[in-house]
Amino acid sequence: MFESESASGPSSIPSAPAPSTPLRESYTYHSPTPTADGPYILGVDEAGRGPVLGPLVYGVAYCPVAYKEKLEDLGFADSKTLTAEIRSGLLDTLSSDPANLGWSVRVISPQAISSGMLRRPPANLNVQSQDATILLIQEVLKKGIELTEVYVDALGTTSTYQAYLSSCFPGINFTVESKADDKFKIVGAASVAAKVTRDACIEDWVFEENIHTDGVKGNWATEDLGSGYPGDPKTKEWLRNSIEPVFGLPKLVRFSWSTVKVLLEKEGKAVQWIDEGQASLIQAFESAKGREKDRSAATKDLGLRSVGML
Repeated sequence: MFESESASGPSSIPSAPAPSTPLRESYTYHSPTPTADGPYILGVDEAGRGPVLGPLVYGVAYCPVAYKEKLEDLGFADSKTLTAEIRSGLLDTLSSDPANLGWSVRVISPQAISSGMLRRPPANLNVQSQDATILLIQEVLKKGIELTEVYVDALGTTSTYQAYLSSCFPGINFTVESKADDKFKIVGAASVAAKVTRDACIEDWVFEENIHTDGVKGNWATEDLGSGYPGDPKTKEWLRNSIEPVFGLPKLVRFSWSTVKVLLEKEGKAVQWIDEGQASLIQAFESAKGREKDRSAATKDLGLRSVGML
């Protein structure tokens, strides 16, 4: 887990991995803890739910209830409506008043997303999103922050999710709504934290697959990725050009997405996996076949047609 700026190295985005550092597993980043008196409000939003590439990032931002009026004038909004330059500036704003403003992100790696979705029983994207939200709220509370209001941007049946979160955190008033990042500035701030972090993760992605044991470099790169959404022609082309028939695609790709499954079935080489138990059974079967063959040869040489002849 990355803790404050010092843990992130020289990267200009403190919540992203340091330069030349591969994103191998999920992690959580927390800004310095605000020191202003509470109670506090907190917003929750995500970036990267739909793409086939890169991590899913959940962000939270929080400030004292008394800071609400000032927050309205800082320019926070749904990060998707802002330019990259404005988002970057707003993340600086979010970090500019550490006494009153705090933020955190949970970065869920592409491999963790797919592994969760394909395991038995599966943890679908809704479950993983829920777990990330609860984890971030819990860790903010552990810092000694008194939360009285939490605003969550969510899809689907928001009333059910709101009731569930309320049961997990008695005493906190939850508001779960679609497009909450447009309605509540604190959710807009969380949206900026999540989006800037995800973009930094992808732009500086380190392809471990590019260096092989023989020292030969691979050809994977983040150029021409497109939007990362499975319907984007640029993203589709990048996936087709990046596939390795035997080893598949790099860890940037969520291999549980149907787009990738279809591509691998079409372009990849079929591989038969046999576990140790299966291998033992096959070996025993082949051994038994060999013994039966030897017995058949012996009875033929002796002219035996039945056990009674012995």
